Amino acid sequence: MSSTANNKDTSLFNVIKKDWYILILILATLAFGIYVYPILPDKVPSHWNIHGQVDGWSDKSFAVWFFPLLNLGLYALFLFLPRIDPRRENYSRFFGTYRVIRIFLHVFFALLYMVTLVVSLGYPLKVDFFVKFAVSLLFLVLGNYMGKIKHNYFVGIKTPWTLANEEVWQITHRFAGPLWVCGGILGMVLSFFTAAWAGYIFFAILITIGLVPVVYSYFVYKRVVPK
Repeated sequence: MSSTANNKDTSLFNVIKKDWYILILILATLAFGIYVYPILPDKVPSHWNIHGQVDGWSDKSFAVWFFPLLNLGLYALFLFLPRIDPRRENYSRFFGTYRVIRIFLHVFFALLYMVTLVVSLGYPLKVDFFVKFAVSLLFLVLGNYMGKIKHNYFVGIKTPWTLANEEVWQITHRFAGPLWVCGGILGMVLSFFTAAWAGYIFFAILITIGLVPVVYSYFVYKRVVPK
């Protein structure tokens, strides 16, 4: 049996027991969706363009069930990933960080779900603001914990070079952390602007903080790993 499974703090039963509030959040969002289902329109907004205008619709049954079930599926996936990862012994070394990441991802999907339903009910929320702000906050939080993520195959910046060498993994994640924090802060500021230029810059920032660590990991690998 793996060291992760033997670890008291990371045993499956213990994790589920401590996650009661996450499960309540997921089930509460689903309960809200079922409650408002009769008064939802047949077509519910499912996508907004860069200008905050609806350009995609979905059936209300799909809208009510998809995100809560996706969130529940992610919860189950997050529980079992540490138990099937070839590097599973490392999860006990960043268990607290892994927990924070899980929590914020579940809250993120719950927020998107609630905003979509509230807008569908006719309330004039600025969806583009909520989405941009939430995504930026997510990057800000992840950036703060990026340097604490230990070598594994499922969580973090997974490139051929970070997976091949633990030192490359550590250097890349320590580099990406401050980058993601800065990108998150800039994104949060830009979310308050409704002009098109702010949207373009916002997406440019997301692409930049996503790609730069990938490229960086290659050059770190070339420097660290002998030919």
